[in-house]
Amino acid sequence: MPLNGKQRERYARHLSLKEIGEEGQEKLLQAKVLVIGAGGLGSPVTFYLAAAGIGTIGVMDGDKVDLSNLQRQILHTTNSIGELKVTSAEQRLLDLDPDIKLILYPFRLTADNAAQILSGYDFVIDATDNFDSKFLISRACNNAAKPYSHAGIREFYGQTITVHPGLTACYHCLFHEEGIPTAGLPKGPLGAVPGIIGSIQATEAIKHILSIGTPLTNTLLTCDALTMNIRKIPVSRNPSCPVCGTP
Repeated sequence: MPLNGKQRERYARHLSLKEIGEEGQEKLLQAKVLVIGAGGLGSPVTFYLAAAGIGTIGVMDGDKVDLSNLQRQILHTTNSIGELKVTSAEQRLLDLDPDIKLILYPFRLTADNAAQILSGYDFVIDATDNFDSKFLISRACNNAAKPYSHAGIREFYGQTITVHPGLTACYHCLFHEEGIPTAGLPKGPLGAVPGIIGSIQATEAIKHILSIGTPLTNTLLTCDALTMNIRKIPVSRNPSCPVCGTP
């Protein structure tokens, strides 16, 4: 559907980019992205996806907002404390753009509900904060053949990689479920770190939808905010990977 006058004004800076233009913006408006986690990483991801004009954004999180979240989770405000994070997210994102479609999932992804939920999306963002969820997302996206962006943060450090199931290295290729450390007292992160990494995840989703640029596939990008050392580490599929390896 052609852009209307209001959309041309809202997305004027996108329209000025030859890699996007009107055709690309129409693709963004038709796209569907699922963001799993509405916290530190999910905050910048959903903000920038909504601002970019992603037409349908799924927001999944079963937690409520508490005061300690606000140091980094910019999707929420003091007035949101005690609300479900997906409800708080809905309010802020519709304030940004009332024309986007939001689908709220006030619960966690599970092995039982993953296939049905993922089937409706073009791209998935892993913005979770625990290993169990990350391994589950890796398996679910591989089973559903859904491209996804993984990210993790701790203290002053962040990392991210984009995965095209069956074609590139997956999360399980890099990290093993055996020996996962038990959750202890949280160490950070510095509030701005998820802003850096989450913004990269949003960029990867947009690039995928538009088929532009070079994705972070087979590449683990790491950022140490203390030194501002940003590295791109080449990785490859593990033939013996329990998820995407050759049987």
